[in-house]
Order: sequence, then structure tokens, then C-alpha cells
Amino acid sequence: MKRRHFLQSTAAAAAATPLLASQTNAMPMGKAEHCVMIWLGGGMAQIDTFDPKAMGDAKAKKAGSYYKAIDTAVPGVQVCEHLSGTARMMERVTALRTVHHDVIDEHAAATNRMHTGRLTAGTVQYPSIGSIIAAQRGAAAEGVPAYMLIGYPNLTRGPGFLGQKGGFVYLTDIASGPAGLARPAEITDSRQARREQLLSTVRNAGHKRFAGDKLYADYDSAVAESLRLSGPDFMKSFDLSNEPDDLRNQYGDGFGQRLLMTRRLFQSGVRFIEVSHNMNFRNGTGWDTHNDGQLNQHVLIKELDQSMSALMADLEAHKMLDKTLIVINTEFGRPAQFDSGGGRGHYSKNFSLVLAGGGLRHQGAYGVSDELAMNAVENPVSVPDAFATIMATMGIDTSINLYDGDRPVPITDGGVPIASLF
Repeated sequence: MKRRHFLQSTAAAAAATPLLASQTNAMPMGKAEHCVMIWLGGGMAQIDTFDPKAMGDAKAKKAGSYYKAIDTAVPGVQVCEHLSGTARMMERVTALRTVHHDVIDEHAAATNRMHTGRLTAGTVQYPSIGSIIAAQRGAAAEGVPAYMLIGYPNLTRGPGFLGQKGGFVYLTDIASGPAGLARPAEITDSRQARREQLLSTVRNAGHKRFAGDKLYADYDSAVAESLRLSGPDFMKSFDLSNEPDDLRNQYGDGFGQRLLMTRRLFQSGVRFIEVSHNMNFRNGTGWDTHNDGQLNQHVLIKELDQSMSALMADLEAHKMLDKTLIVINTEFGRPAQFDSGGGRGHYSKNFSLVLAGGGLRHQGAYGVSDELAMNAVENPVSVPDAFATIMATMGIDTSINLYDGDRPVPITDGGVPIASLF
């Protein structure tokens, strides 16, 4: 049974029920303690993953899904056949199927939009959602960063006007740990102590010379944070050899090991982690499936499914799933039509963002799109609304202001949490 028919036949009364928090008296507030945002760089095709429709034909240029749809644990909700593991756990998942914005042809601008929740505006560098959560909630334990990035750093993922309190620690190689924190083997404890003593002398002189200089203060804070995090206790979180081989195999290679490390980092007290999925273009093009990139899209989908379902099961086994919000995010979607090379272009007027765990009242899918997954039919979700939902899940008041110097900036761009998920 298609989801739209299912909703019409079993939940018609819900159509009259207010769904957004602005239509209720109380702003929803969740109790999640951690958040991982899985970033699918390039643009995940909603019609080939979490919002499947009738089959198309790339050779005949017939618009539609590239893969067959399968049923899930939630009646009326289907996903692509390559998401079989996630399908079995769909009662813990909600695919927001009607997310939309107006940035189409520029990956960088759309990536910025889906990290900050805002359009690029003048000289203001808005903070990413990871930086906002880190600044508002802080780390969940002493001696660890609030925000980590497992992927390549850039301004879009950074703190913007929040400064160092919203900054991240990053790594691109899980074997070596965070950039700049792992001590080379030839550096002994005594040699490290001498280095830190010299650095302390330089910092003390800098405090006097650059008193009141915000740029120096931010730099000095970063140095202090690096010293604090380079200790042996935090660095143990990156040693995956302590995990059973069977579990490591369940997660899969590469991306899966990054998600396993994410669980360990949450256990150490990290609050927010962004994990890039396809860092090295495993299928040749990543999620940007123009032309023949479509041919190996299934490789990415299967890898995402294996690792995502393993993470959910592992978090549940550690009684952490209700406390951990999982977000699958991407810069935009893809159209139902095929391009001249048999792939898909860019499409931002309707696409999917996925939430899992976090103690939400999951329903498999929220919002209904048309027969080509290109327009919202029920419950459209703006990017600010999606961001407000994530922040509210993390126990953050979405009505407050941040401050760019003395200038108040609303924490979202007018976003309202999806009340039915709380």
C-alpha cells in the first residue's frame, strides 16, 4: 500500500491536527544528548533512496525510480531495495520527504545552506548547526571537544561569528586520530614537557602584548584546547582495536569504521559529530550522480545502509539510541528525470533529510511528495524547520537569539520544530 493511500485511510483525522510547534502553545523540547550528522556530499537522490516511486527507465528516458521499492517495518512506508537493513528498523526512523530550498546549481552554496540553515548574506559568516549545538550544550564530559568532524574541514562546517566556543576538532584518517593532536612516537614524555614549558612562556608573553585582541584570544583558546585534548585518556577513543572483530565487520569498511568511532566518541562525551560518507569517491562520482555516476549509486546506498543499521543496533545495545539523534543530510536532491548520460541532475525544490533515534516519536516518513518526488503534496518542511527540529531534539530552545558581537541573530531563520515528532 502506498503511503499516501495509507495516510488517507488510517489517519484522516490527523489532517486537522496542528503539526508545527507554532500552532501549539508549548515549544517542543527533546532530551537527546548526542547528535551525529552523516553528510552525503553531492546530493542524494530522494527518489532512489528514502522516497521511492514507480519505476523509471534511464535508457528510455522515462522518469521514475532507478531501483525497486520494498516495504519497511512501518506500514505504508517504503524505501529503496538497497536499504533493506534500515527498512527493518524504520520504526526508529523518520524520513522528512518534503525538505526544500532554492539553491540548485552550486554545490558549495547548497552545502552552506544545509549546514547553516541560511542563505549566504553579505559579510556575515553564520555558524553551522554543529557549532550551534556545541556552543549551546558544550561537551557531555570534561576533557573532550563538544564538536568533532570526521571529514575535510571548511568554513561551512565552522563556528562563524560564534568563534572558538563553536569550533571543531577534525580528523580525516581514523588510524592517526585528530589532526595535530596525536603525538609522534619519537616524542618522549620529558621532551613533551619541555615543549609545553616553552609554549607556556610564549603564551604568557602574548597575553601581555596582545591584551584585548580577540583574534589572539581565539588563537590562544585553540592552543589551550589542543593541549587539553592531546592527553592519553581522550586519545584512547580512537583505538578501534578494542572493539570485537564481529562488530567491526557488521559496520563495514571505511565509512562504517568512522561510525563505530562515532559511538566511542559519544561514550567519551563528545556532543556533536559530523561524519562524511563518501570521502574518496568510492563509486567514482560520489552522490553527485550525473551521467554514468548513476550506474554505481547502489554501491553507496548499500554501504550507507549497512553502516547506518549497524550504528542503530549498536547504539540500542548500549542503551544510547534514544539519547542519540542520527541525521542524514545532503545539499539537495535529484530530479526524477534522467539526463542525456542516464544519470540525474540537481534538484532542491523537494528532497529528503532523514532523522533516526534521539527519543523522537518516529513514523517512518513525514511529508508526502507527488508521484515523481519533486513537489510537496502534504506537510512541506523548510530548511529552518528541519534545523529547528534537530535543535529542539537536542534540548535547545529554538526561540532564543545568538549574538554576532552585539547584534542579536535568531538561532534559526524563522524555523519551527515539527511538533508531531515530539
